[in-house]
Amino acid sequence: MDSTPMPEPLRRAIHQLVSEAVQNCQEVLRYTEPDQAHTWKRMTLYRATDAADTMNMVAMLIAAYCERTGMAPETLQSYLQVGQQELRSAGPQEESRAHVAGLLGEALSYEAMRTSTNREEHREGQLEAERAKRPEDDPQKLFTEACLHGLKARLCEDVDSLDSYLPPQVAAMARKVAEVLEVPELATTS
Repeated sequence: MDSTPMPEPLRRAIHQLVSEAVQNCQEVLRYTEPDQAHTWKRMTLYRATDAADTMNMVAMLIAAYCERTGMAPETLQSYLQVGQQELRSAGPQEESRAHVAGLLGEALSYEAMRTSTNREEHREGQLEAERAKRPEDDPQKLFTEACLHGLKARLCEDVDSLDSYLPPQVAAMARKVAEVLEVPELATTS
């Protein structure tokens, strides 16, 4: 097994791209809030696809490096998990439609019920809808949301806005995160 560390220029590029993806993910969360009713469809899709594209760039940069350093093509394909890829250009697939139907409490069509994957996705949507009715959220999810919102609020120097659009529990946690973060100062060169 190769124990060579990632080259520093590649590591820095990856860190920059992941940072961009995280910012896009935070904006996806931001546009789900009730005060964004007029733009949520457009902006959540823009930011979600931006994040996905950015993470795809991360994977392709790493893959190009692995290819350059002699990784076997079948190993690279395995690591890229190409079987999991779905093309957005084809639009939502039947499984996604079944999942949304489950989330919204709608029945599956007879045609959609004929596929086990559709039935599984529908059931998963139903389970998510049930979990959403309970006020207690997964602590990890709350923490992640609070970190993303707190980081963005600190970087934008707009910590007070957290209370205007987030549920109180998330806003309180995000405020705590924002309060402990220091805004990095840009290094100046002489």
